[in-house]
Amino acid sequence: MNTPIKYKITLVISFIFLCSISIFGISLVWSFMNTGAERASILHLPIESVDVYLPKIEWSSLENPGRPMEKQTLKEIQKDYLNAWHIKNIAYQENSPYGVKDYYTDSVQKNLHNTINYNKRHNINVQTTTLFHNPKLEFYSADGQLIAFTDENVLEYQRTFKDKKFVFETELVSTYKVMMLLEDGFWRIRHLVKEQNTGTLPEQKHSSFARVKNDTILLQGKPFIINGINYYPQKTPWDMFGKAFDTDIIDKDFELINSLGLNTIRIFVQYEDFGKANIIEEKLKKLKNTIDLAKKHNLKVIVTLFDFYGDYAVQDWTLTHRHAEKIVSTFKNNTTIIAWDVKNEPNLDFENRGKRNVLKWLEYIIKEIRKYDPNHLITIGWSNFQAAQNLTDYVDIVSFHHFNDNFENDLATLQKTTTKPILLEEFGVPSYNSIWNLFLGHSKESQATYHKKMQAYFSKHNISHLSWTLYDFKKIPTSVAGRMPWKRNKQKHFGFIDKNGKKKPSYQYISSER
Repeated sequence: MNTPIKYKITLVISFIFLCSISIFGISLVWSFMNTGAERASILHLPIESVDVYLPKIEWSSLENPGRPMEKQTLKEIQKDYLNAWHIKNIAYQENSPYGVKDYYTDSVQKNLHNTINYNKRHNINVQTTTLFHNPKLEFYSADGQLIAFTDENVLEYQRTFKDKKFVFETELVSTYKVMMLLEDGFWRIRHLVKEQNTGTLPEQKHSSFARVKNDTILLQGKPFIINGINYYPQKTPWDMFGKAFDTDIIDKDFELINSLGLNTIRIFVQYEDFGKANIIEEKLKKLKNTIDLAKKHNLKVIVTLFDFYGDYAVQDWTLTHRHAEKIVSTFKNNTTIIAWDVKNEPNLDFENRGKRNVLKWLEYIIKEIRKYDPNHLITIGWSNFQAAQNLTDYVDIVSFHHFNDNFENDLATLQKTTTKPILLEEFGVPSYNSIWNLFLGHSKESQATYHKKMQAYFSKHNISHLSWTLYDFKKIPTSVAGRMPWKRNKQKHFGFIDKNGKKKPSYQYISSER
């Protein structure tokens, strides 16, 4: 084939290719122009409010003499109303009116702009969220274009900064008069006026089958000393409820734990793994199966929530509240559970996330848990006895972890700060020696000596305790111990049973009841 013909063929092929690309592009544009777009995509919002803002909302009344409220309409009103709050919260935090015009009519926009401009001039930023709404329908027009309601007992939390420095924080319980108009297919706030501050929501008081009296834990009215162990299946540490979840393995392990004279296990629920605000039903079923197996073998359970959670931002609170609500309300009548451990070692986040942020989140999540489950005790798994002195007024059991040789002195110090029951929630030493810890490591024999000493002390002084942990592990996730071998390898050897299933010398001191 001569060269001119090659050129012609190449040109024809190139022309056909370019035409195909052009037609494909035009078809995409045509398709977009003929399909509806989500409001969030039109506004280019950074995140959809359904994923970042989920305050509890309960309508106290939907009675309307003129036109009945349709379920779908109510859903749309509620969605746009909460979106409006979410946009306002962001506007006050960022001092930017971005998105305000899409959820508020002109008159309300003006008030919001005035507040934003004032804060901006004075370098003030307000982090705020609402946690509870209780609307009562007042009027719904016959044409379905206007709604008026009173939002009673709106629970708001605000944290104010000036020049990027914290100034104060406050909790408000307020009542708002609200009017919304249907415009362009969306409900916008036409009128939003705070009517009054109504103080605080009333405390909910209920009887409980798990409670404390002075420094004693009571189950069904009888004193109970926790004598237990932190539990992961040997093959799936930190992934207990994953794809390899196996009830047969857990069943055998719980049978073993019971036979050793232990009465309690502690297990962990990871926030993201369980679906964040939208709990995955399959995960919830696996948790239930685990608790049922514990009951079968006469074991009580402490469930640690929010494992690997580490945000604490005010804007994230409502998501964590919905997560906690779903889990604790599901098990509120379960007598196998002793307590909810709100968070594992939250003090380790003090430096990076801010101590005030962490403590305030803990306060509010504890309130939320108590609201939906009055029957179980609440604790926090602090990493040391110093941190355990925080929030003692909020918890029922003061829990801390201890991995050195000064337990008696540290316990005595903590006992001076609280009269509540104290739980040693994690303790142990690894049977691990290597080049990384030539003079600080422990042999299997010294590990056994440590546990013998600890169990003798627990038995003499009736100290509630949970050892770490039943098994040695072959692999430790980097998310748990990092990538440094001297940290990660040490975590593999805390167990009473080695990675090959052989009982270590410490096994005979796993419980003072043996």
